[in-house]
Amino acid sequence: MEHRHLQRLDDSAYEGFAQVHWTFSVKDRQTGWLDELFHLQFRVLLLHSLSRYEAVCPAYCLMPERLHLVIMGRSEECCQKNLVRFLRKHSNALLKAKSCEWQKQAYDNVLREKDRERDAFAKVIGYLNENPVRAGYVELWKEWDFSGCMVPGYPELDPFSDDYWDRFWRIHYP
Repeated sequence: MEHRHLQRLDDSAYEGFAQVHWTFSVKDRQTGWLDELFHLQFRVLLLHSLSRYEAVCPAYCLMPERLHLVIMGRSEECCQKNLVRFLRKHSNALLKAKSCEWQKQAYDNVLREKDRERDAFAKVIGYLNENPVRAGYVELWKEWDFSGCMVPGYPELDPFSDDYWDRFWRIHYP
C-alpha cells in the first residue's frame, strides 16, 4: 500500500500567530494506550513543546485512537510545524512503550480569519471538546478525564470553569 503525505500549506501558514487544529491518529487505530499516566506525561511534553516554540494550547482532547489539539502561536518566532514535530517525536516514544505509535503524519486545519474571531474560535474549541460525547464515551464533555488546556505560566487555568474564556482572552490578548 502506497503512503502519501497530506498536502500542507506554505510554511508561513504555520508560523507566527497562526491558530491550527491538529489531529494525531494512532497507527491502525490501536487503543489501550490511553490512561492517566499517559495523560500526565503528555501534559509535561505539551508544556515543554509550547514553551520551547512560544505557543499556547487552549484545548486538547486525548481519545482512545487519536488526539486533537488547537495550538496558537504567541510570537512571530513560533513555528508550529517544528512544535508538532517535537511533540510527536517525544509522545511517540511514550506510545511505543505501549506497543503503539502515531500515524506517519498529523492532520491539520489552519484556522481562517473568520474562525479566529472570539465567538467562532470558542465554537471550534467546543467542537473539539465534544469529541468524547459524539463517540459515546460520556454524556457531557466536562466528564471526559483526558482533555484540558495548556497555557505556560498559568497552571490554574481551567477549561472546565465558567470563566475560562474571559480568563483565557485576558491572558492571551492582555
